[in-house]
Amino acid sequence: MTMRALQTKTDDYPSRSSGTEQWLERKDPVFWGKWTPEAPLTRTEAESFAKKGYLVLKSLFTPQEVQALQAESARLRAPGAKLDKETLITEPGSDDVRTIFQLEQQSALFNRLANHKRLAAIASFLLDDEVYIHQSRLNYKPGYAGKEFYWHSDFETWHAEDGMPRMRAISASVLLSDNDAMNGPLMLMPGSQDHFIACAGETPEDNHKSSLKKQEVGVPSEESLLKLAETFGIEYAAGDAGTVILFDCNTMHGSNGNITPFPRSNAFFVYNAMSNQLQAPFGAKKPRPAFLANRGEPKPVTLDPEPLA
Repeated sequence: MTMRALQTKTDDYPSRSSGTEQWLERKDPVFWGKWTPEAPLTRTEAESFAKKGYLVLKSLFTPQEVQALQAESARLRAPGAKLDKETLITEPGSDDVRTIFQLEQQSALFNRLANHKRLAAIASFLLDDEVYIHQSRLNYKPGYAGKEFYWHSDFETWHAEDGMPRMRAISASVLLSDNDAMNGPLMLMPGSQDHFIACAGETPEDNHKSSLKKQEVGVPSEESLLKLAETFGIEYAAGDAGTVILFDCNTMHGSNGNITPFPRSNAFFVYNAMSNQLQAPFGAKKPRPAFLANRGEPKPVTLDPEPLA
C-alpha cells in the first residue's frame, strides 16, 4: 500500500543552519526491507549494499538495449533537440552539454528505462516501499574537457533544498559508455552513508543556478573529507556500458574530470519512497524548481518488464 509522507515537525538532519560543521549519526536504515529468496538481489548483494552504501550490477542491459539508449542520448544532445531550456546545463566556461534533467519526461525511451523492472524493482525492494522518480538526468562528460563533480552527499542537498525528510532514496546510474579509472568514473566512500555531514553556512537564493555547474554550498570541509577518506577509503565504480551502479542517497561520492579523448555518458535516476515525499525545504527559503525535484502528487513507477530494444 502506498503511504503518504507525514509532515515532519522535527529535523533529524539539520544542515546549513549555523556556521559550524557537524557529524551526525544516521537515524534511518540503509536497507529498509528484508531479504527473501524471491528478492531481485541475492542476499550477498543486499548485505553488501547495506554495508558499503553502493552496489555495481554488471550487464543489466543487453548490447542492443545499450545501443538504443546511446542513440537516444546522442539525439538529445544534438543541436536542435526539442528540450526544455531550463533542464539543459552546460559545462563551466563552454556550451558543451553537462547535464539534461527530467530525462524521463523528454524521452519516451528513457521513460521506459526509468520505469523498467530491472531498476525500479530493486530500488523498491531496498527501500521497502513503492517508489517514484524524484529526479532524473543525463550526465555527460565530453572528452578532453569534461569537468569534475565535487565530493557531496546527495541527501544533504535534497533535504536542505528540496525538503526530502528521510534517507529513503536510492540513485541508479546506468552506464551508457564504458567507465574506467581514466575517464572520470564515479568514486564513492564505502560506509560513509552511516554519517551525515551537516554543512556550515546558509543556502544562497537560487543556489541551484551555480551549483549545477560547480557545487560549493552543502559540501563537507576538506578536514571532514580527509577524515571520511581515512576512515572508509575511496573506491571507484567501473563497468562496461550496460552496467548499473546503485548507491544510497547519503553515500559520499564525486568524480574526477575527463581529459581522455573518450566521452563518458550515464543516465541517472533517483528513486524515492512514496512514504518519503517532499515537504518544505529544511535549509532553504524556497524549494528548487520542479525539474530538479518532483513535488506535488508523484505517481509510483510502473515496473515495465519488456525489453527496451
